[in-house]
Amino acid sequence: MSYVWGRLLISALVATVYFYELCAAEAPNYSFMHEATEAPKISYFDYIVIGGGAAGIPLATTLSSKYSVLLLERGGSPYGNHNITMLSNIGSYFLDTSPSSPTQRFVSEGVVNSRARALGGGTCINAGFYSRGEPKFNKEARLMDESLVRESYEWTEKVMVFMPIVTKWQSVLQAALVEAGVTPDNGQTYDHLIGTKVSGTIFDPNGTRHTAADLLQYANPTGLSILVHATAHKILFKIKGRLRPLAYGVVFEDSQGNKHRAYLKGGERDEIILSAGALGSPQLLMFSGIGPKEQLDAHKIKVVLQQPFVGKGMADNPQNSIFIPSPIAVEPSTIHIVGITRFGSYLEDTGGFNFIFANHSAYQGFSPQEPEDLRKCVDGIRTIFKTFKTKAYSNYKYANMTVKDILDLNMNLQGYLPIKGNNSSLLEKYCKSSVRTMWHYHGGCQIGKVVDHEYKVFGVDALRVIDISTVLNAPGTNPQASVLMLGRYMGVTILNQRIASDKAH
Repeated sequence: MSYVWGRLLISALVATVYFYELCAAEAPNYSFMHEATEAPKISYFDYIVIGGGAAGIPLATTLSSKYSVLLLERGGSPYGNHNITMLSNIGSYFLDTSPSSPTQRFVSEGVVNSRARALGGGTCINAGFYSRGEPKFNKEARLMDESLVRESYEWTEKVMVFMPIVTKWQSVLQAALVEAGVTPDNGQTYDHLIGTKVSGTIFDPNGTRHTAADLLQYANPTGLSILVHATAHKILFKIKGRLRPLAYGVVFEDSQGNKHRAYLKGGERDEIILSAGALGSPQLLMFSGIGPKEQLDAHKIKVVLQQPFVGKGMADNPQNSIFIPSPIAVEPSTIHIVGITRFGSYLEDTGGFNFIFANHSAYQGFSPQEPEDLRKCVDGIRTIFKTFKTKAYSNYKYANMTVKDILDLNMNLQGYLPIKGNNSSLLEKYCKSSVRTMWHYHGGCQIGKVVDHEYKVFGVDALRVIDISTVLNAPGTNPQASVLMLGRYMGVTILNQRIASDKAH
């Protein structure tokens, strides 16, 4: 085929579904984690980290080894929540629109998406695929110490990453990608290599998800304080008598609506670090008075620093999905195999999750997210699927579907007529109409525009942004590995610089 898919997620449809017998992970005894309602009205720390996600947790954990750190997370704990921890419940949280949901839905350019709202961030709600970023990302992110990059990846992998068991469907897919020219076959590796490979997963062999919160086992319990259900409202700045604004505190709210304040102790290298993600970090900067003046004025926010690039440069990665029906049962699996093409697109898959015959769909990627719309969509897909099992598409035909047959099925799922001949315009229309998010949105506080090479916010003191909002291009086939590494890398870097400075004095 001459066309190029943006990103391809192949989903095998089966008549019966088998799920592993799973149990939710037991909550570890993190003595330093508390509800924000238990926080004092005023507290003091060497570092305040806003956002307990893939970057914020390794960052705060690392800094806690020598200094006092407050980590604020607006969501709750992932532990004990079966929808987060159990593989069999993957995606169910997308249907939960309650304030306590670990996901917060939003729509951008008509595309339904979700923002994580739980300790662990996106690692609580993603498909679990783990693959290191390419060397290009390290250069763009100014991560020049190659040994520290490697050590930071390994630090994460020891706790929360596993090599999956490659099942029959995954083996077939792997062989098919190689046969189709996505070569070489790189076997099992976390590294970003052109060709086909088996990569890591944050689901263990029992089907239990291991989120970034598991990295808290590295923390110094006397140095770290975590508050959950703590929503940061604004960063406080000292301006009077200064050439540059100085960040010195944070106002946050607990689940009962009570306001609290956390301040830096006042040390020369004390800092507030934003790790609230591609949406949260630029949003909080603007709430605090740093951003485009016209936007701040429109919302009657006092301008602390005119910064036209805050919130700019945000991007998402698209995907197009193809459903491949199977005449036999396919075992359930999340993304284990990836084909990394030479022209920059990736081919990934999930298998064995039955999206047609389920009572409701938890799949966020093929339909609107209102429950009633989901039910209508599933009913429509059932009808179309039955058509493909009629005389026109007999069981023999169904078991021996060609690529064109599969494309025809997917065109029908989108409401188009089957492809006749080489109808590239219709195929193009299908690609445009079926495009969905890959959940890899990034940018908003880009390095070189909002933050410098050390992730310090231009024009202010004692404030950094370290998360996916600083990223210019989404790293690798999935950004979570690189963001986890970034948090650890910058934590070690900041720690070493401060220790050296303290010794010098």
